[in-house]
Amino acid sequence: MNALIIVDVQNDFMPGGSLAVADGDAVVPVINRLQGRFDVVVATQDWHPPEHQSFASNHAGRQPFDVIQLQGLEQVLWPDHCLQMSAGADFHPALDRHRIEAVIRKGTAPAVDSYSGFCDNGRRRRTGLAGYLRDRGVDTLAICGLAGDICVYYTLLDALAEGFDAALIENATRALDATAFAAAKAEILARGGQVRRLE
Repeated sequence: MNALIIVDVQNDFMPGGSLAVADGDAVVPVINRLQGRFDVVVATQDWHPPEHQSFASNHAGRQPFDVIQLQGLEQVLWPDHCLQMSAGADFHPALDRHRIEAVIRKGTAPAVDSYSGFCDNGRRRRTGLAGYLRDRGVDTLAICGLAGDICVYYTLLDALAEGFDAALIENATRALDATAFAAAKAEILARGGQVRRLE
């Protein structure tokens, strides 16, 4: 069984959003076309409380994209984004959701960020995604969405660590930083993953 994992296709990551990914909305029609090729479709959703410690606004004197230590981990401070119950946290309105079987919410614990769809950045709390996929008999994953150099990348690395065959779908993914995305793709390949295009 194969599964498509749609990572964080949410309004705040779209052009005009608070943490916009350039050309982020271009992934939506591609993802919509691809969904029918998979046995299982799952989406992840950033779902932050207002007091989330990854927000620069919660640290006096700090600016977005500053880097601090948080719970013993290096943490980029982000603009406020994907606040629980906000329009920015909603999926892009054009995303076809009728085949999405499960939505995995992440980034809910105020003191630790969660880039991966599988667990938080400190690897202290799992989301249940791995167990859900195994219960459905899934062994092969295609992963896409936003942003390719952050949440898609970490989700893919964790998928490989969990023993899934996993591929990045490059044409259904956009990144915040092109240089970081190139390095991410090289790391995915080095760890036994794939980088593919699906039309």
